[in-house]
Amino acid sequence: MLPTQCLCTNLRRAARGVSRHYDGALDGFGINVAQYSLLSNLKRLDRPSISSLAEAMGLDRSTLGRNLRVLEGMGLVKLSEGADQRNRLVCLTEAGNERLAAALPAWEAAQQRLMDRLGEARRAQLLELLNELAGPD
Repeated sequence: MLPTQCLCTNLRRAARGVSRHYDGALDGFGINVAQYSLLSNLKRLDRPSISSLAEAMGLDRSTLGRNLRVLEGMGLVKLSEGADQRNRLVCLTEAGNERLAAALPAWEAAQQRLMDRLGEARRAQLLELLNELAGPD
């Protein structure tokens, strides 16, 4: 790996490494960390519109739509019409709830390994820095 002072390059490398860590933990569940995150957010938000889910996850609607189609094809989410035809709602299916519940212990173990690796103070500092970078310019 070539060393660089570029923040973007280093953040992207770190993100890929962290994603590999969680993806490895979720291997036996047929979903990756991005899909787990989407299912988890769906459970927390309880039948959000595609727009509100995209906003909550910091994704654009087209990226979210592609991810939802995959999960819908797996039978883990269902799209339904909202108040008008432009407003589609997303909900977890029973299979989606079951997959999320089954994968939770593996996700929690992966989370704990990273937290142990960083320690509490560095974890808190990292979260603060990431939140600052994720905010508006």
